[in-house]
Amino acid sequence: FIACQGEQGAREAGKLRLEGKEYIVQDGDVMHFRFNV
Repeated sequence: FIACQGEQGAREAGKLRLEGKEYIVQDGDVMHFRFNV
């Protein structure tokens, strides 16, 4: 994330993706939770 200079850079480099609730978390994953209130 730091090497890509943020969220947009990570997305452009293919390092950022959206996963569903069935995803099994791997060691080293960085998570950003999205939710509605």
